[in-house]
Amino acid sequence: MKKLLLLMIVFAQMSYANPPVWGKTGHRVVGEVAEMYLSRKARKGIDKILNGRSLAAVSNYADDIKSDTLYRKYYPWHYVNYDADKSYGDEPVSEEGDIVMAIQTCIEKVKNDINPEADREFYLKMLIHFVGDLHQPLHAGWAENRGGNDIEIGWFGRESNLHRLWDSDLINNYGMSYTELAENLPEISKGQRKMMQAGNVYDWVEESHRLANSIYASVEPGERLGYSYNYIYWDTVEQQLLKGGLRLSAVLNEIFD
Repeated sequence: MKKLLLLMIVFAQMSYANPPVWGKTGHRVVGEVAEMYLSRKARKGIDKILNGRSLAAVSNYADDIKSDTLYRKYYPWHYVNYDADKSYGDEPVSEEGDIVMAIQTCIEKVKNDINPEADREFYLKMLIHFVGDLHQPLHAGWAENRGGNDIEIGWFGRESNLHRLWDSDLINNYGMSYTELAENLPEISKGQRKMMQAGNVYDWVEESHRLANSIYASVEPGERLGYSYNYIYWDTVEQQLLKGGLRLSAVLNEIFD
């Protein structure tokens, strides 16, 4: 009984230390959207590296390996934190890396076809995930509250925190599968798509950081949230999922074209 209790405590601590990121559904939505806009050359190159598996199917790989101590060094690659009034690069970049560095590194590794196929596969899976993470705004939040993890809130009567709310609570509350969500995101014109895909990882992290600032201002610690918050912010969730997918496709098309 004591061993069982100890295992439960350890599991709870691990769950708290490694919160979900966009949740599995959100990452799969980003992968599914990106798949819709791949060029022919990109699709062919990706199929070869992933052995025919879809972007959605491998989109949670970077989270799945977190519990393996062999991959512990990649944990800081999932996010970046800096003060509200700062821009990325105003402060020294962490020696452990961050999400901006991670995306750039993954692009270089996948793009270089001299690299072993196993390496290209690993970094492609990581890239798919990290571009998704970048569009969860609190992955570009503030260090003082660990990207919202330390801001406790209530969500439909359950205990949660601001980071988890944006990772998975909002999406899970909507009750759609990842394919249903991807198919029902807002329709956009070709011009709107190009506008969303414009820029680079530096532009996109600043966009997420500004959005994170507004999300922090949207709640008070301990506040009980539910239908009203969901109604106000669901459009933002959809926009971020859509942007994540469109920008992932742009990155992959540039790599393989």
